[in-house]
Amino acid sequence: MKVLVATEKPFAKAAVDGIRSIVEGSGHTLALLEKFTSEEQFCAAVSDADALIVRSDKVTKAVVEAAKKLKIVVRAGAGYDNLDLAACREHGVVAMNTPGQNSNAVAELAIGMMIYISRNCFTPGTGSELSGKSVGIHAFGNVGRLVAKLALGFNMKVYAFDPYVKAEAIEKEGVIPVSSIEELYSKSHFLSLHIPATAETKKSVGYNLISKLPKGGCVINTARKEVINEEELVKIMEERADIKYITDIAADNQDILNEKFGTRVFASPKKMGAETAEANINAGLASANQIVRFFETGDKTFQLNK
Repeated sequence: MKVLVATEKPFAKAAVDGIRSIVEGSGHTLALLEKFTSEEQFCAAVSDADALIVRSDKVTKAVVEAAKKLKIVVRAGAGYDNLDLAACREHGVVAMNTPGQNSNAVAELAIGMMIYISRNCFTPGTGSELSGKSVGIHAFGNVGRLVAKLALGFNMKVYAFDPYVKAEAIEKEGVIPVSSIEELYSKSHFLSLHIPATAETKKSVGYNLISKLPKGGCVINTARKEVINEEELVKIMEERADIKYITDIAADNQDILNEKFGTRVFASPKKMGAETAEANINAGLASANQIVRFFETGDKTFQLNK
């Protein structure tokens, strides 16, 4: 089988070497498409591939239709809104992600962002400490759990809301479960977002929720920009000079946010959540292993389009 690794932003060499070792060691062939600049290049490269590994690269309907032999695509990472699941399902392509492989990297970044914004983006002036503050975890999945664990180490009070996780499971982590999203925001000096971008969550974090933050409240977004209602974010930040916003995914109106609010906002220049050597390697190797198991045993453990 031919396995294509298609990455506009390439894996680290160590990750590619590891992927190659796994794929070729199992009797398959590996092809690379790195730093591609158009969907046309992607479509041409995937036309004879049996399996595909991507990072944040968009696997659109056109890409799936061009991949006449494709049986499986794996997104090296947890988020999968870059995969057209309907097109994959229609063409009999199994779509997977690699949950948990990037989680620690994202969690550490979330904590780092809390420190950065608390110290006035490292500009002169008196900042504040995390110790004694409260943090709300909006979605208690792999990343949310790790953020909670790290926050507890900073002597923070940690709350969490996730309708899909039982309160008992949250309490076992030393975290305080709350009964509603509104309650979570009202108790959190820092609100750490970990929800996916779905039809239900897109633009769901806006004026009504953010306005419930206590004085000096800050939203930390290492999830997806689409979950923020950007126009309403501007409105509440205009009304409340104490609110702050720091994100790993620049808003579409980031220039307006920067101009209006200075060091009350910050966006990383390019999404950095999974940009560690460890996460890069972990996700790449997990992708290769999942493909090998799929071909050898039909394993579909992480299938998204069931």
